[in-house]
Amino acid sequence: MKLTGKKVAVLVAEGFEDLEYWVAVMRLREEGAEVVSVGSSLDEVRGKNALSARADATPSDVDASSFDGVVVPGGWAPDKLRRYPGILDLVKNVHERGGVVGIICHGGLVAISAGIVDGVRATGSLGIKDDLVNAGAKWVDEPAFRDGNLVWGRVVPDIPAFCRELVAALS
Repeated sequence: MKLTGKKVAVLVAEGFEDLEYWVAVMRLREEGAEVVSVGSSLDEVRGKNALSARADATPSDVDASSFDGVVVPGGWAPDKLRRYPGILDLVKNVHERGGVVGIICHGGLVAISAGIVDGVRATGSLGIKDDLVNAGAKWVDEPAFRDGNLVWGRVVPDIPAFCRELVAALS
């Protein structure tokens, strides 16, 4: 298992993109990573397509320095999560320490608010292309890729490519 001994936070909130969250969680666990779901509350939340999830912790319950990476799934959740300073601090701290930050679909909204996209190649849902460009990112229309310690994925059909890049970056 390539990720034994690695610890990864996966963000979750109401309106998360079901597959982008659950497939990433399962793929990371499959490779032996310890996965901690982090959200703004510990309440059960529903994804866009009605699957449910529950955060294991809030940002105040965790130490960013204990994570090798953080994953920001898309859906409507990123627009909610970007409003919580603790979430942004977690993402920014993992990034600044050189940890892997995986971002897919609308997850780029959290990366923008965390201030980590200026000057990097980025992708995601076309719905946030202008937001990324206006934040200083260089838009790339590719399924998935890595730019430094940032791993980007475009949309749901690109989840396999995103997960391959994510596992490789964390390995």
